[in-house]
Amino acid sequence: MSDITMIHAPQKRVPFAQEAAGALTILALGAVGYFLYPDDLAFLTRLIGIAFLVLSLDLVTGYCGVATLGHAAQFGVGAYAAGIACIRGVTDPVALLGVGLVAGTIMGLISGALITRFRGLPQLVLSIAVGQLVAGLANKLSWLTGGSDGLSGIEPGKVFGVFGFDMYSRTGYLFSLAVLVITFVVLQRFVRSPFGLMCRGIKDDDLRAKMIGVSIYPRLVAMYGVAGAVAGIGGALTAISTGVVGLDSVSFERSAEVLVMLVLGGAGHLWGALAGTVIFMIFEHVVAAANPFHWMTMVGLLLILIVVFAPRGLIAPVMSLWTKMTRKGKAA
Repeated sequence: MSDITMIHAPQKRVPFAQEAAGALTILALGAVGYFLYPDDLAFLTRLIGIAFLVLSLDLVTGYCGVATLGHAAQFGVGAYAAGIACIRGVTDPVALLGVGLVAGTIMGLISGALITRFRGLPQLVLSIAVGQLVAGLANKLSWLTGGSDGLSGIEPGKVFGVFGFDMYSRTGYLFSLAVLVITFVVLQRFVRSPFGLMCRGIKDDDLRAKMIGVSIYPRLVAMYGVAGAVAGIGGALTAISTGVVGLDSVSFERSAEVLVMLVLGGAGHLWGALAGTVIFMIFEHVVAAANPFHWMTMVGLLLILIVVFAPRGLIAPVMSLWTKMTRKGKAA
């Protein structure tokens, strides 16, 4: 039975224990990073910021089947909006997250309204055009964004008026980790909602969705808005934790890189988005430090091996094994 025929059937509500297990898993992995790698917290904080962008991309590509190579636009707009707001007097970190969320949502809705009107190659080309337009504006509006020099001087206040950001990135890391846990739990419930299931159905068979009376275009635009909100939060976190926003946050390379991370982990799975981000960025970090001249070759070989031997991503076999173990446990 396809996803579309199941949309209107009674859905089993995801147990709270399962959502709690997901949150605890992320917290446990975050604790490992905090205590075992205290000198790399700045890198791990950046990893968490990118994870928001990959999760955002998963919502439109993995759950809706929208091809895009300009998704960094939402991330960059959120980062620039939070940075500009901070420089102009809004220093509360939570408020800056709100600024990034709103800016990312608006950018997501605009992008979605343009990109989702088409399918296939025109859709892909239009997504690149939107990304390049945002990157060009960020470069030209130097009076606002800092242009090629980037936006600097971002100094957020204390979190809840108590925890100040330090040069060791301890506060930034813990703050980013907490926001990631909350966002991930919300997204778990969101993708299993009737709206999320309908988006999956549209991806599987949009013609059948039209035949049962589903308005596809508004749903895709709405999903783009949600994805923009997630990306905007990630951009704001990156701006807050690093104190700088550069053109790399809206570059084509960033969009292509996060698409690689999603393919590596497995599109259509939130855990796949997280796994792909962690594996790619840690592999890149370690290999680039060991061999700064040929690390791209090593990354390319890794991607070839993954696509050849695990075309559905690394998370698919793990999820399959977990399902089998769960069924055996229930049977016993």
